[in-house]
Amino acid sequence: MATLVILLIAYTPVKRYLPGYQGGGNNGREVIALAREVESLEKELRAQQKYTENVRRMLVGDVQTEKDVQPLNKETKESKEQDAAKPGKKVDLSEADRQLRQETELDQLASVVRQGRSTNFGSADVPIEQLFFIPPIRGEISASYAREKSHYGVDILAPKNTAIKATMDGYVFLSDWTLETGNTIGIQHDHNIVSFYKHNSLLLKKAGSFVRAGEAIAIIGNTGTLSTGPHLHFELWNKGKPVDPADYVAF
Repeated sequence: MATLVILLIAYTPVKRYLPGYQGGGNNGREVIALAREVESLEKELRAQQKYTENVRRMLVGDVQTEKDVQPLNKETKESKEQDAAKPGKKVDLSEADRQLRQETELDQLASVVRQGRSTNFGSADVPIEQLFFIPPIRGEISASYAREKSHYGVDILAPKNTAIKATMDGYVFLSDWTLETGNTIGIQHDHNIVSFYKHNSLLLKKAGSFVRAGEAIAIIGNTGTLSTGPHLHFELWNKGKPVDPADYVAF
């Protein structure tokens, strides 16, 4: 009986269920690999959720400004610096630090995706002042950029059925309809540039499409509750913050 019990333990999977058994090396490595994969997927999911939330905030004009960020006073800043200088001291990250780290991780993930799609897309960052933008349309600016009024772009008047063009090469990450902005297209460009084209009557590109600078992507229109007449609302974002398109684009 003793011999049978020993053989049963030695040559069957029963030994894996014995307390203290350390012989399942392959299974242990598989569990660790699966755990790491799950952690990686959770990280990518959080980054995607953050990215989607940022896009939503851009579309509705709900962006974070300098007034929304509470500055650190001198005592708080010195206390954080002293805690950080102590070896082995765990520093609690502020919400702004956590957001910055998440955005950095998202940028790295987006860079990997872009490099997988194109060999020359996703190159080193270049200041926006050194970039060339093609005007999406040419016409009169009826409403200028006014960040204090939550107007994060310019409104451009043009004749009916005018084609809207991509201001730079990029990937369409948004091509859909929203209640306030109507038919809207969003393009992710190189060098941390994002452009939005709102209130269109017709969208010519789908999400995931790669477009070239000057390529037609939509037709001017008057869709959405925020539109009071045919025009293009054009927004330009640099590193997650809106900028005045008129400073960089000749309409």
